[in-house]
Amino acid sequence: MSFHFIKYYLLIFTFLTSLCCTPLYAKKRYPKYEFRAAWIATVSNIDWPSKPGLSSQQQKSEFIKRLDQLVQLGCNVAIVQIRPAADAFYPSSYEPWSRFLSGKIGQAPNPYYDALAFMIEETHKRNIEFHAWFNPYRALTDATKNANPSTHATKQHKDWVVHYGGKSYFNPGLPQVRNYIQDVILEVVRKYDIDAVHLDDYFYPYRIANVAFNDAVAFNNYNPEQLSREDWRRQNVTTFIKSLNKEIKKIKPYCKLGISPFGVWRNASVDPEGSATKGGQTCFDDLYADIRLWMEKEWIDYALPQLYWEIHHKAAAFEVLLPWWETHKYQRHMYYGLGVYRMVNGKGVWASEEELKNEIELIRKQTNKGGFSFYSLSCFDKLNPSLVNAIAQKANPCIAFVPSMPWLDQVAPDAPILKKSTEINHSKLIAWEHTNPSKEFIRYAVYRFNKNEPITIQDNEHIIAITKEKEFRDEFINDDSFVYCVTALDRNWNESKASNLSW
Repeated sequence: MSFHFIKYYLLIFTFLTSLCCTPLYAKKRYPKYEFRAAWIATVSNIDWPSKPGLSSQQQKSEFIKRLDQLVQLGCNVAIVQIRPAADAFYPSSYEPWSRFLSGKIGQAPNPYYDALAFMIEETHKRNIEFHAWFNPYRALTDATKNANPSTHATKQHKDWVVHYGGKSYFNPGLPQVRNYIQDVILEVVRKYDIDAVHLDDYFYPYRIANVAFNDAVAFNNYNPEQLSREDWRRQNVTTFIKSLNKEIKKIKPYCKLGISPFGVWRNASVDPEGSATKGGQTCFDDLYADIRLWMEKEWIDYALPQLYWEIHHKAAAFEVLLPWWETHKYQRHMYYGLGVYRMVNGKGVWASEEELKNEIELIRKQTNKGGFSFYSLSCFDKLNPSLVNAIAQKANPCIAFVPSMPWLDQVAPDAPILKKSTEINHSKLIAWEHTNPSKEFIRYAVYRFNKNEPITIQDNEHIIAITKEKEFRDEFINDDSFVYCVTALDRNWNESKASNLSW
């Protein structure tokens, strides 16, 4: 066999193995535990619904299509914006129905339905986690208009509001504001079966050159430690985060708190602890979000920094920021936001799918039980289907579990017990029994192996389905050539031992 033929064979082999999940590469390239998410933004109808005032059925249909996209991309988490601007996509005791949903502030969907309850139910049907995304401090998207009812906080407490850059914000320096926003969020935690509370990067607003954020009165009245304005603002945000996490865990210990900060914490030119970047704005200095402290003190469960810059970017290179954040996750989880929106009318490296694929590959190589999130989901609508398929093949070669968080729960369920499988209409029905005396949230992973193949659940190349049911029909059978086992997974994705085998 000639050298050139060997070289050609190796190239073909490498290409083929990159298209599917194989035992040779599965452990290294396709983690069994990986956070795979997409943001679904509702402010200004970015991702859903397509426009305000659609009928309830149209809204539902559009959301299900968004979930179909998540499934295609192999996502296991949906980050859905349910409070974009001091309004609600659910019946709230504090804030009105969102105009982005109904078309008019305070008007419920017609015919009436609880949009949040619907979204959670449909998301969980697909074994996808629902992370309820709140914009904590944005009060009005247009400071010149306030269509809120007279009972709304922006009208009842005008002193809570700061107008800045054409928008209006609740003042984080007021204790009553922080308590109010916390109450808004905790109402959802109590009433709905969410998996996490998610906050975006808007704490204090992004800095506008030569425009002051007018919080002088609050600074003078609520600064007993006589901190500098900058340290006082950071303390305000930190106080809120610490309290919110504590109160969430009191209600539902399993409910996570995640935050997606701006991608640069601090530049090394300002702080030797910062990254080798030249970010024009930073979490610490401009948004007053000391995300590194929150991770170190274990006040949040995960961070999802928005790394929307490309590899080799001059000011904020992806390959520089990724290891910086990874080394500052401490004992919590770190995932990474990917700027798929850059591909819409993309130029240079963003003109193809290669940049996004390379970023996913870097995340997999440099993190342990990490993951990523796409911003934002509707951007895929604007891409060539071939690009979407290429990204999907890279993102979801195998089913992945959401990374479990041992500080929340690390006790795995008991293993299921398989019954005898049954062939039905050229398919195989696998059924099992499982005791769940505590009535906890349980799902099941179905593994399929070739006969005489080693049985292991350490990798994910053999997982063919996740289901909440106690049976699964495998349409892909070849006589009696397959062997099956099943595991149980709790809400925190702790996995049981394998069941007995069935064939």
